[in-house]
Amino acid sequence: MVTIPSLWLPILLSAVVVWVLSAIVWMFLPHRKKEFKGLPNEEPVRAALKGVGPGHYWVPWGTPEQMKDPELIRKYQEGPAGIIQLWKPGMPSMGKSMVLSLLYYLAVGIVVAYIASRTLDPGADYSAVFRIVGCTAWLAYGFGGVPDSIWFGRPWSFTWKTLAEAFVYGLFTGGVFGWLWP
Repeated sequence: MVTIPSLWLPILLSAVVVWVLSAIVWMFLPHRKKEFKGLPNEEPVRAALKGVGPGHYWVPWGTPEQMKDPELIRKYQEGPAGIIQLWKPGMPSMGKSMVLSLLYYLAVGIVVAYIASRTLDPGADYSAVFRIVGCTAWLAYGFGGVPDSIWFGRPWSFTWKTLAEAFVYGLFTGGVFGWLWP
């Protein structure tokens, strides 16, 4: 049986590879450049939100019981409607986000290693390891965001791009594990 500790190198190396690939995707490739945009009247919106703490805010807001209220229905029909995410004041920390993303990729690697270690024998051929690990990694990296498009209005273009990027991350993760499988 393959143990998780025996997979420390593919876990670590695949996390670093995906971390580098992710940085390249987000910093240098053009397909994400138009995903985010500024508001046409940013300053009045900023002034209106001054003093609101960090969090996720639903606009217009209504409890499930209020969803049939004609006033709330009117607000939805008039728009705008959506979810606003606010951070705490201050510049976002790129360093903290980079470290947390690496930790996330390590966690995915550990889970992928667990699944592979329970389904593959020592000495399994490269293609078997590649298929199991690559598919599992693709699921882990990409499919968690699908409900955000279904329920919370995240543009499907964002989700499709995430799934495509996750597919590439899965390929590289499968390749690293296949190469270093004990």
